[in-house]
Amino acid sequence: MISLAYRDIGNSFGRYLLTGIGIGLLIGVTLTMAGVFRGMVEDGRALLEVADADIWVVQQDTLGPFAEPSSLKDDFYRGLLAMPGVEDARNVTYLTLEIGPESRRARVMLQGQDPYGPIPNLIAGRPLSRSHYELVVDERSGFRLGDVLRIHRHDFTVVGITRGIRSPSGDPMVFLPLKDAQEIQFLKDNDAVYRDRKQLQENPVLNPPGNPALLQAVEKSLFSNHRVNTILVKLRSGFDQRQVADEIEKWLRVTAYTSSDMEHILIGNLIATASKQIGMFLVILTVVTAAIIALTVYSMTQTKLKEIAVLKLIGTSNFLISRMILLEAVGLGFIGFLFGKLAVTYWAPLFPKHVVVLVDDTLRALLLTLVICLLASIAGIRSALRVPPSSAIGG
Repeated sequence: MISLAYRDIGNSFGRYLLTGIGIGLLIGVTLTMAGVFRGMVEDGRALLEVADADIWVVQQDTLGPFAEPSSLKDDFYRGLLAMPGVEDARNVTYLTLEIGPESRRARVMLQGQDPYGPIPNLIAGRPLSRSHYELVVDERSGFRLGDVLRIHRHDFTVVGITRGIRSPSGDPMVFLPLKDAQEIQFLKDNDAVYRDRKQLQENPVLNPPGNPALLQAVEKSLFSNHRVNTILVKLRSGFDQRQVADEIEKWLRVTAYTSSDMEHILIGNLIATASKQIGMFLVILTVVTAAIIALTVYSMTQTKLKEIAVLKLIGTSNFLISRMILLEAVGLGFIGFLFGKLAVTYWAPLFPKHVVVLVDDTLRALLLTLVICLLASIAGIRSALRVPPSSAIGG
């Protein structure tokens, strides 16, 4: 028997296709939202892989450089090197800011490190090789080799390009020498130094008569930029991360996180709020998609109640009529899913956020679409089955 669904769709194919494309846009947005969340998780893990640290040492009772301010003296690493099991300790600073000329400013996360340290995923240029005024930028920042960027007081030259290194919030990473990063983050401008020094000089407690050494010591402490946000510790093989971290906290009075602890902070804490927001959007989009499919199928059924009555009159079974409506709903779902997946493929690279569409998420979206189509067809099927055959000749 010729498929009733095929013949019915052929009679109004243009409207049917446009409806499927509209549903596809909703499915595409749903896949994109899920991809944004996956991208945030992947960026967080990639940042930890770039750090390549077994233990993150931060200021006592803080959550680390990504969650809240953390400040340590940059010579603190010497004490860490004396701890049992510690093979290496590296000073690192992190700072988020906007850089570049007014015409193409970019929000980035600066990472100050040893200029001779490794730079991962380098695709062009060279790593940092000088102690000052060089940058290695991620390609998503939009900067190119040889660009000269003004950051606060100094000009920096882009000497290398990396790929796929972003902060958990999606900002491209920029690597620069540690001393420059310390100055950018901690050094005050001249006017602020002048005002603070004047206030100190007028303070009789900090500037007592006959004791200028006290004032000099206070100024040196306040105006120093020899500080870092965190120290990355690498352990010798055979040592337990948790045990060494506990020893560091016990003897050096700081907070030490293992790599798994820091991953939980990055993904479990910082991205948790974003994941809840994205989850709410996904639920709303799913309900809207289901409503559109249900209304479309119901409307298509209502417009052909006369024809359905005629089919019943000539002996067509309720099963065939139900199958026609169900296949039309499933067809809408397939058209919407294919168009949505195609749309995500093309517009995902244009998003400022990193979008990662996993195969598992795509399969889940397909399965959810089919389930929605099955449920959405129920109203149309019930309406069709209630039509009496006599209405075909009742006028």
